[in-house]
Amino acid sequence: MIRQDKNLELRLARDPSDVLAAQRLRYRVFVSELGGDGELVDHDAGLEIDRFDPFCEHLILTDRRRDAGAGDHVVGVYRMMSERGAERAGGYYSETEFDLTALRGSGRKLLELGRSCVDAGYRGSGAMFQLWNGLAHYLAENNIEILFGVASFHGVDLHKLAEPLSYLHQTHLAPTGLRVTARGADARAMNIKDPCTIERARALRVIPPLIKAYLRLGGCVGDGCYLDRDFNTTDVCMVMDTARFSDRQRNRYSGRPTL
Repeated sequence: MIRQDKNLELRLARDPSDVLAAQRLRYRVFVSELGGDGELVDHDAGLEIDRFDPFCEHLILTDRRRDAGAGDHVVGVYRMMSERGAERAGGYYSETEFDLTALRGSGRKLLELGRSCVDAGYRGSGAMFQLWNGLAHYLAENNIEILFGVASFHGVDLHKLAEPLSYLHQTHLAPTGLRVTARGADARAMNIKDPCTIERARALRVIPPLIKAYLRLGGCVGDGCYLDRDFNTTDVCMVMDTARFSDRQRNRYSGRPTL
């Protein structure tokens, strides 16, 4: 059982100061740690910003012991974009890299996930579990049917990532009705290696923990990956059908006991 820290509070961002604190955390993780960049990143203020932020809800994990006045209180974040938010924004963030025609045509209620991160000092403490717990409640309250979003490997060297990308394509490709496809000049095929040459255990070791968490929930990947050179990542689009979650999977992330 994962113990939840009583000093941590999970909630939706309430005001611009909460969003700024989330963007400050994103800067520490995506820019300072991982070397990312972007057109709207504010290096002077230490903020990782993009044009979609105003149209999203931000699920934040805060530490009551940290200084909210200094904008240092957010230690975990998940950015969520609803269909209404995407309409206002002129599209989903994922559509800058992937063709979402299959999802848009499914007739099911969609929610895009993104910008998920936890402060370095809180990793391994149950913080990510608490974010998943809050996300599970949000899905139930809003009757979300399909979750999707970009998830990343660090780096853009496809030679180094050929085995895990090929493994994902060959074993977890989304069904046709939910299959998004990478698009644009930086789209690349994922099915790079012959199946006979892939060692499952070795491939799994390279797959980032967040992607493996999505896979445990029955998640699948779109067709193709995208090289995000600004963020120095190779992106895949994860898709999860909540109707396919087993009771065990639901309980794992909803805070209820798992038998």
